[in-house]
Amino acid sequence: MSNDTTKAAGKRPPVTAAANAAAEPASLTGGTLALGTVALSLATFMNVLDTSIANVSIPAIAGDLGVSPDQGTWVITSFAVANAISLPLTGWLTQRYGQVRLFIASVLLFMIASFLCALAPTLGLLIAFRVVQGAVAGPMIPLSQSLLLSSYPKAKAGTALALWGITTLVAPVVGPVLGGWITDNISWPWIFYINVPVGLAAAAVTWGIYRTRETPTHKLPIDAVGLGLLILWVGALQVMLDKGKDLDWFGSTQITILAITALVGFAIFVVWELTEDHPVVDLRLFARRNFWTSSLAMSLAYGAFFGNVVLLPLWLQQYMGYTATDAGILLAPVGLLAILLTPFVGRTVNKIDPRVFVTGAFIVFALVLYMRSKFNTSADFWTLMIPTIIQGAAMAMFFIPLVTLSLSGLAAQKIPSASGLFNFARITAGSFGTSITTTFWDDRATLHHAQLVERIGSNPASAQALSAMQASGLTPEQSYATLNRLVDQQAFMLSANDVFFVSALLFLALIAVVWLARPARGSAHAGEAAAGAH
Repeated sequence: MSNDTTKAAGKRPPVTAAANAAAEPASLTGGTLALGTVALSLATFMNVLDTSIANVSIPAIAGDLGVSPDQGTWVITSFAVANAISLPLTGWLTQRYGQVRLFIASVLLFMIASFLCALAPTLGLLIAFRVVQGAVAGPMIPLSQSLLLSSYPKAKAGTALALWGITTLVAPVVGPVLGGWITDNISWPWIFYINVPVGLAAAAVTWGIYRTRETPTHKLPIDAVGLGLLILWVGALQVMLDKGKDLDWFGSTQITILAITALVGFAIFVVWELTEDHPVVDLRLFARRNFWTSSLAMSLAYGAFFGNVVLLPLWLQQYMGYTATDAGILLAPVGLLAILLTPFVGRTVNKIDPRVFVTGAFIVFALVLYMRSKFNTSADFWTLMIPTIIQGAAMAMFFIPLVTLSLSGLAAQKIPSASGLFNFARITAGSFGTSITTTFWDDRATLHHAQLVERIGSNPASAQALSAMQASGLTPEQSYATLNRLVDQQAFMLSANDVFFVSALLFLALIAVVWLARPARGSAHAGEAAAGAH
């Protein structure tokens, strides 16, 4: 049946297993495979890096553009909202335009939007360009994953995911460090300028290798209602998560309205998409057991992981006296074991039950967070660094097996949709994790501060300390302010310990979620056995 006939009938032709196999391109080999892997990974790294690189540059951006830091945070929020909306559209867009064309267009448009962000003379224009940047970034991650899987033999799909996973996990850690260094030593526009050469190189190499490997396209009708509902509820949810802490959550009418809008919009969206012939997001993927269990485990784990990725440098810089560069040096070794062990995990994930790897990862994450829950304000550099080094092992065993489980048994043409949904859940969970972690950290710090002040007030030694400070030349106000800073330091340290401990317990609890999935040996393109895993 031709595309025109298909369009007229309003349905796509059935895809047989034989046609499916014939449509899949041959694996790449040698230098072409290596070059393609590097190009796709570079594009992914650039994308993921941009989700966090601007965070530490907000004060500089706000100062240069003459706005308050609170207004400057819309630079982060605008990107997150647009990116979250476009991610689940990847499947539909791929069917409409093809994987290769869509990926190249995303990379080039992302590069152009980055260049315009660097040139933006006002906050309004910068936010507008960040919206464009976030929107075009959406398909890049799932399509880089899909193209990489098509480049490797099925037996080596784990290796492909391993190489791809390194960039996805290391970039969020590198982002704030690189952003801080660039802002301190050059100027903030360069956090966007650096995307230009990377984007050009990634697009040129990818087009040169993959232009003859385009996927079939179908002229599907546009699900305008589904798209509108998606923009409504995801936009409301992301703004709520990004602004909730600043606006005192549900003490704010604005946050309450956003929450109701997100909840009602989501409910209507689910009903509409499940009854639409050509849904903009294929929610029926969640009917597959391994897909929903993997997505749930990934979402909760990534939320906890990302929340702690945000918290640790904040605590180090605000209350332990570390500069952005020093904090970066302390956090950088997280990639050592990840890079060393990820290829091993990739080679063996088709031989060992992925659930075993994920269980090991969650145990290591729990151990690392438990070690951090014992930190104090006297912790030296190596005490702080050892858990970071160990965490690299968990990162190596965490991402690839869960992706393998989520894609097990799926036909090649379903992978962009599944990957887009999976990554949408992961990134949205990261927003939840950041909001919940920072709010919990502040709330527990307030509680610990009150408890410490109560103890100090009943301790005669505190009066002696104040007297000693005043005897050394401080005014009463200065001595009280100094004491209060010390109490703040202790309160936020104790609060960080609470976050780390609760996160450790969450990772242990998530082991049970992983084992709800059925075993899926082999690659994402596994055969008959994996095809029944739903």
